[in-house]
Amino acid sequence: MVDATPTEDGQDYRIDELAREAGTTVRNVRAYQDRGLLPPPRRAGRVGLYSAAHLARLRLIGELLGRGYTLSNIGEMVGSWERGQDLSELLGLESALIGPWTDDRAAPVDAEQLSQLFGEIDDPRVVDEAVTAGLIEVVDGEMRMPNPKLLEAAAILVQHGMPLAELLVVAKSVTEATEQIATAFVGLIVRNVFEPLESPIPSSDIRRLAELVRQMRPLAKSVVDAELARAMERRIQAEMGEQFIRDQKSGRGS
Repeated sequence: MVDATPTEDGQDYRIDELAREAGTTVRNVRAYQDRGLLPPPRRAGRVGLYSAAHLARLRLIGELLGRGYTLSNIGEMVGSWERGQDLSELLGLESALIGPWTDDRAAPVDAEQLSQLFGEIDDPRVVDEAVTAGLIEVVDGEMRMPNPKLLEAAAILVQHGMPLAELLVVAKSVTEATEQIATAFVGLIVRNVFEPLESPIPSSDIRRLAELVRQMRPLAKSVVDAELARAMERRIQAEMGEQFIRDQKSGRGS
């Protein structure tokens, strides 16, 4: 519970001073009090005085609102905090659950850049197919590369003679296959780790769950990388290596 008594240094705030220091409004301060998010002030006669602890709570509310939480969400989190849960651990689990898993970021791309990558695109349906395949996406009328590495790989293959239409079919299959892999991994965790827990999640389990999710990032990547490498090795040897050897023996390679 936030301590509403004066701090050791005697710093107190009237409601307008508190709102100004927290970067909010007096109206919001009163609204947060009405919802139980902020304890009432200490009374000094007819004046309400707020402490540095109130200021810290207001700044926390502002930060959580900026991260997309609703006031109801914040009320639940504050309630958990006041019941003894470590709020930093709660936020750590949230960060692990919704944080990015890659440093790659979507980048804008225009028709000229696509032409440089793939040559002139005569059929406008190709763009729609590229969107379906996951190579590009259209947001607010602008094209973006959700995965620049995937688009770069596609461009290299096209430059080596791969038909763009056929490549888009394979790219779509890759996107769908990786989505299935992710679904399998996450489903395994949800069914066997998250679902058996009480709601809200006990404080003793929060740190463990956050660590598990963080460990899944390099673990999932290493597993998929290793299996893809093994599968590529098998297919290259079976479909290209053996053909190369036959060609050499027949004299076609000379």
